[in-house]
Amino acid sequence: MNFLEHRIFELVAHEAAALGVRAYVIGGYVRDCFLQRPSKDIDIVVEGSGIDVATAVGKRLRTPVSVFKNFGTAMLRCDGRDIEFVGARRESYRAASRKPDVETGSLEDDQRRRDFTINALAFSLQKEDYGKLIDPFNGVRDMQQGLLRTPSDPDITYNDDPLRMIRAIRFATQLGFSIVPESIGAIMRNRNRIRIVSTERITGELNKIILSDKPSVGFYLFDKTGLLREILPSIHRLKGVETVEGRGHKDNFQHTLQVLDNVAQKQGNLWLRWAALFHDIAKPATKHYDPLTGWTFHGHEFIGAKMIPDIFKQMRLPMNDKMKYVQKLVQLHLRPIVLSQEEVTDSAVRRLLFDAGDDIDDLMLLCEADITSKNEQTVRRHLNNFLLVREKLAEVEARDAIRNFQPPITGELIMEKYGLQPSPAVGEIKEYIKNAILDGLIRNDYHEAYALMEQKAREMGLVS
Repeated sequence: MNFLEHRIFELVAHEAAALGVRAYVIGGYVRDCFLQRPSKDIDIVVEGSGIDVATAVGKRLRTPVSVFKNFGTAMLRCDGRDIEFVGARRESYRAASRKPDVETGSLEDDQRRRDFTINALAFSLQKEDYGKLIDPFNGVRDMQQGLLRTPSDPDITYNDDPLRMIRAIRFATQLGFSIVPESIGAIMRNRNRIRIVSTERITGELNKIILSDKPSVGFYLFDKTGLLREILPSIHRLKGVETVEGRGHKDNFQHTLQVLDNVAQKQGNLWLRWAALFHDIAKPATKHYDPLTGWTFHGHEFIGAKMIPDIFKQMRLPMNDKMKYVQKLVQLHLRPIVLSQEEVTDSAVRRLLFDAGDDIDDLMLLCEADITSKNEQTVRRHLNNFLLVREKLAEVEARDAIRNFQPPITGELIMEKYGLQPSPAVGEIKEYIKNAILDGLIRNDYHEAYALMEQKAREMGLVS
C-alpha cells in the first residue's frame, strides 16, 4: 500500500534534495497509516533546516508559511492539511521545566526523543529508498500487539516531559491499547511531576479522553497510576464505599464512569460528557447515614451546581455559556427522575421545560444514562418511565410553548404602571405571573397576565 500518494510528499522530497538535506515523514501520520485512522496533520523532520525546506515548498505551492524561529519549526497548509516542518534534534531537560534544551541531531536522535514507539515511525522521502519505513524501536510490532511503550527508559521519558504520562493514558483510551507494565510503574513513580505541567495542557488531553468511545478506560488508568488525585481531586473523592450497620452505598466513582460511558455511547457532545462526569460531584460533601432510610445525598445536585464555576476556573475550562450549560445539567439532573417516579403533572412538566430550555433533550439523555443498575428489569422500568416523561414533555411543549418563554408582563411595564423604582415589589409581581403561567392558572397571554398583575398589585396595596 502506498501511504505517500498525496502530492505534498513528492514536493517535499524534491525541495529537500535540491537543498542537499534528508527529509522524513514522522509521527502520528505514519502511525495512523498503519492503524487505518484518518490523519489531517503531517509532520516532516529534516536532517538540516526544517524552516528552509518549508520555505522552499511554500514558494512552489504559492502558499504562506508560518515560521516559528524560537522553536525551529515552520508550518503551511496544503489541500486542507497542516504540514509542520522541524529539524531533527536531540533534547535534554532540566528538573523544573518540561521545555528542553535542543541540539541539532540525526533522524534516530529525533525518533528516540519521541514519546512512544508507535509515534517514532518514519517514512523516508529520499529518492533511493522513497517510502521505506524506518522503525528502530519496533513500533509496528507494538501496534500489532496493542502496546504503548516508550523508545527510551520510561522513567526518563516521563520525568523529562510529564505530560507524556497523560498522553499515554489518552492513547490507551483512544486506541484501546495497553500500557506496558514498566511504563505503568514509571508513571506511578513520576506522578508528582505532573505538577510542573500547565493546567491548559492537562485539560486539553482530558478533553480528548472524554471524547473517546469509552472514556472510563482513561479514568481507571488515572486512578491506577495515582494521577487521578493529582489532576482531578474532586473526582478522586468519589471513590470508595462506606458501610454502617452492614449497609453501604454504591461506589460513586464507578457509577460516575458508567454514566459517562453511557453518554458517550449516545454520542453526547463534550460538555454533556463533562456534565456526566460532574453530575454527582457533591455526593462526598452531602453524604449522610440515617438508621431508618440508609445513605442519603440530599441536595447534592444544588451543591454540585455551586461547585462547577470553581472547578471550571481551576481547570481553565471556559467560564462562559459552556460552564453555565454544565452547571444547569448538574442542578437539574434529578428533576426528570422525580417526574418518572410520580404522577407527571402539567405544572411540573412546564417548570422543567422552562428551567431546562433548549437543553431539555440533553438533560433527558443524561438522566437516562444515570440508570446504572445491574438489574435489567429495573433499567427497563426506569427507561419506560422516562419514555412517558418524554411524551409528556412533547405534549405540553406543543400545546403551551413553554420552552424559553418570556412572561408577557415586563418589569418596565410594572414600574411605569405603578410609579415604582426597581425594587423587590417589581420582582414579586413578575414571579407571581410567571408561576401562574407555569401552574396553568392563566395562559401565556398578555391580557390574562395584565389582569393578574392588577389583582396582585391591589393585594400588595399598590393601588387603592
